[in-house]
This record gives sequence, structure tokens and C-alpha cells, in this order.
Amino acid sequence: MTGILLSKGFVAQFGAELKVAAKSAGITLDIIHLPDDATQRLPETEIAKIEAAYLTRDIRFSDHYHGFGDTVKVAPNLKWVHFTSTGIDQHPFLPALHQRKVRLTTSAGTNGEPVGQTAICGLLMLARGFPRWLAAQRERRWDPARGKDTPRDLGGQTVIVVGLGTIGATVARFCQALGMKVIGLRRSPKRDGDPVDEMHTLDQLPALLPRCDWLVLACPYTKETHQLVNAATLALMPKHAHLVNVARGAVADEKALIAALQSKQIAGAYLDVFEKEPLPADSPLWDIPNVIVSPHNASASGGNDGRAARVFTENLKLYVGGKPMVNEQG
Repeated sequence: MTGILLSKGFVAQFGAELKVAAKSAGITLDIIHLPDDATQRLPETEIAKIEAAYLTRDIRFSDHYHGFGDTVKVAPNLKWVHFTSTGIDQHPFLPALHQRKVRLTTSAGTNGEPVGQTAICGLLMLARGFPRWLAAQRERRWDPARGKDTPRDLGGQTVIVVGLGTIGATVARFCQALGMKVIGLRRSPKRDGDPVDEMHTLDQLPALLPRCDWLVLACPYTKETHQLVNAATLALMPKHAHLVNVARGAVADEKALIAALQSKQIAGAYLDVFEKEPLPADSPLWDIPNVIVSPHNASASGGNDGRAARVFTENLKLYVGGKPMVNEQG
């Protein structure tokens, strides 16, 4: 019997797939739910049964999130936690799990296509002048772009994509389809099939920035990428260049970015992530022309939960079989 902490919503939606996975693994599941009342705690006898847990989206964005964290921190027999998200650095209970050497897996790759599509949407809106038109629409004002305000042709422009995982590769493919020159940045060298014209390592970014029309951040947040975009790197970008950030807020120095946008040192930005979330109401980013803000929602898509569920059920079979799991964190 394997005790597993799951949301009622997950079981209602994916219970059939879960049964198939359990049968394939040759195990019987003891499914444990958090109390309906988010202020209540599970009995110690139930907590002691938990060997695995899945932080699904319906728990993450509900009153049960803190209860989930409190439960996995103290569950004495917990061996594995799966996360519906790609990044997990933001969870306050993570250090306790690391300390206990609990195995951690993510659903990396399952939301890559939607995030990449949203990044391209932001890029196209900036490239074609939508902020100007939307501002005019709100004021019921007819304001066609003419003369020096006419958007530049996108074909032939250069985009630097930092991070070539599922998200970055999606962005790169779309950019190539639009006739753009794509420069990718990652640790490993270019492989056949990579949707880039050039591949470089992260340390080469400063030398490449003067060539860029677009800088797209689609990388994990690590010590190496902390404030990768800062006053020094922004100063290397051409004045007509734009930034797209669908990575993590701390990959960019927000104060330096605000200063560069306010002074028109760069032309604009699409930002889905921020150093502090929700973005404070008094942040200048809300009001800077040619800045598009979205509430860390670029991944929103109806198929995400199903894709993440498939990763989880596959990992359940691997876990029971004592094999390395998909997207296991070191």
C-alpha cells in the first residue's frame, strides 16, 4: 500500500489514469486528501501514511497551499513530491524537503508550448505597435502609425533567446518562421535540429547584445542567471531593442530595467514575471508606455493539467520500480 497525498479535484479528473498507472506498477494506492477546511490539519495517523505527494495547480492556488506545505514538511515517511510547475524555487517548504533528501520531480516541458506562444504574442504586439493602438482605443482616438512611427519589418531582425528548453525552442521556431535570425544561448553546443542560426554560451551574451533587436529570457533561475539583465547589459542593447521575460523576475534587475525603459535606453518590454509578485500597484512598470505586463500567467492553457498528470503517472510507475524519474531535481 502506497500512501499518496492528492487533491480531490485531481482524483476526480484523472482517477482513471491513476488506476491504470497503479495497476501497471503492481501497487494499491491509499489516497489521502487534505481536510476540506483549510484551517484544519490531517490527523497524525494519516500524515504518517504519506509516502508521496503531488502539488497540483488546484492546491497551489488555493487556501490549501500552506496546509500542503505544512503537511509534507512533517510527514515522517515522505519519499517523493511531484510538482505541477516547471520551477520550484519559490516554495517555502522546499529547504525542509532538501534537508530530508525527499525526491523532487517537476512537470517541466508540459507548459513550454503555451509559454512560448505567449512570449511570441508579446513580441508581435510590441513589434507591430499594439500598445499605441490599444491606448488610442481606450481614448476613442484614431491614431494610425505613419512616418517615423511606422513599425520596422520583423523579417531579418535578430533575436537572442536565452535558454533553449521547450519554451525557448518554441520561441526560436516561431521566430525563424517569421524570417528572423535566431541566436540561442545555452551550455551545450548546437545540435542538428536546433531551431537557431547560431548557438553560444551564456558568458558570450555581452558580446552578442549589440547585435540584438530582441532579447528573450526563457532560462531557469540559477546563480548563473541571477540578474543576468542588469544596467551593464542593458547599456549594450541598441535603443530600438526590446526585452521579453518569461523566465523568472530575478533574471532581470528590475530597478535597472525600469530606469532603462523610462529613459528609453531600450524601446520596450513584455514582462510576465517580476522580482516581487503580485507586482505592486505602485510599480512604474504599470504605466510605462510600450511595456506589456501579464500576471505570471503566460503558461495558462487548458491542456496543462493533463500533460502534467501524464508526467506524474509515468513517474509513479518509475518510482515504484526504483528507477530514475522524469525531471528529477538534483
